[in-house]
Formats: sequence, structure tokens, C-alpha cells
Amino acid sequence: LILPNGGTPAGTSSPASSSSLLNRLQLDDDIDGETRDLFVTVDDPKKHVCTMETYITYRITTKSTRVEFDLPEYSVRRRYQDFDWLRNKLEESQPTHLIPPLPEKFVVKGVVDRFSEEFVETRRKALDKFLKRITDHPVLSFNEHFNVFLTAKDLNAYKKQGMALLTRVGESVKHVTGGYKLRSRPLEFAAIGDYLDTFALKLGTIDRIAQRIIKEEIEYLVELREYGPVYSTWSALEGELAE
Repeated sequence: LILPNGGTPAGTSSPASSSSLLNRLQLDDDIDGETRDLFVTVDDPKKHVCTMETYITYRITTKSTRVEFDLPEYSVRRRYQDFDWLRNKLEESQPTHLIPPLPEKFVVKGVVDRFSEEFVETRRKALDKFLKRITDHPVLSFNEHFNVFLTAKDLNAYKKQGMALLTRVGESVKHVTGGYKLRSRPLEFAAIGDYLDTFALKLGTIDRIAQRIIKEEIEYLVELREYGPVYSTWSALEGELAE
């Protein structure tokens, strides 16, 4: 699928698998570098130890020739919760587009050390892929929130004040257009929804059958275990047949 981008065609990357974080990192970039006008990289993770918390920030370097950017290059630092804020804002402001996934936030305590070098590097790669997928998108890459995320030195101040007016305007537009967008969706959406509902019901049935089979096998195993003591007692009573 090729979507309009100001007259400039843009390719789309392969869909990400939801099976594991590693699968998400194996996506190939199919867009020709010569056609790009926005480049974003995530690197240089740093650990910050504060009185109340300890967290990791990542350096985000942006290079662009777009008129929406005042400078040709930016370098800012962001933590995971900033990426999460960006994704939520993209979902709010672009309700008809699929937003790329973020790596999982929480880890099981004692199982994975979220400050270990391996974990931080894996997360850095996932965050880099997240931003690159947005960068390659012909619509999401022009989102105002994405622009601020890449350029604002103080993102927290922007979260509190910078988008107050835009948020109010955006909410009004969504209230007016929300119903129309849902009614005008292609029939494929409804067909896929029905298919998923049916598929979920069948999976539930299979799960119940599997649980019943497991229960019967466990009961059968318990009965088999009772045979051993029974035969031992029987053989002890038959001296001539003991061997």
C-alpha cells in the first residue's frame, strides 16, 4: 500500500510480529534512503540515579530537511515514559491509524534486571525501531506531538502547557468526525471483526476440551500408581510366586 505524502511516494515496512520482542527487531527498512527527508536514531543510554527513582534515558538524534523543523539537526534525551506518552498522543490524535507497538514496560522482579546492559540494549533497539516506523509513516511522521517529542528540550513543560489549545481543538474535531469515521470504515473491518470473534469462540472450546483431557489423564495416572502397591502386597502373600 502506498499512501500520499505531499506528492512523494513512501513505502511501508513489513508488519511486526507480536510473538516476541526479537521478532519486532528483525523488521527490514524498505524505504530508499534517497527518498527520505527525516532520519531518527536512538542511542547512548544513560542511567540516572535520583532520590526518588532510578531510570534510563536515551539520546534521540534527528536530522531533517522538512520545513516543519526550525533546525536541520536536534539531539534530546528521553526516558521510556516519554515514549509511552508519545504513543498515547498518537493514538488520540490519529484514531484511524495503527500505531507501532512499544517494548513491554514491566519486567518480573528477580527474573530480569531492567538496568542490566543486555536489557537496556534490547530496549534501545526496540525504541529505535518504534521511532523509525513512525518516521517512515507518511501521516504519523507529520504529527505535531511527534515533532515536539523530537525537538523539545523540556518535554515535561510541553506536556503540561504546550498542547492545551491543540488538545481542545483536537477533541472538538474528534467529537464531530468520530461517528463519521466509524460509519465510513471499509467492510473488511467488520468481516475481520466477525472472523476474530468466531476464532476466539473456537479457541475457547478447544481450551475447555484440552483441560478436560488433562483432568482425565491425571485421574488415570493416579489409578495406575495404585497398581504398584497392590501387586507388591499380592506377591508378598504368595511365597511360591513371589519371584
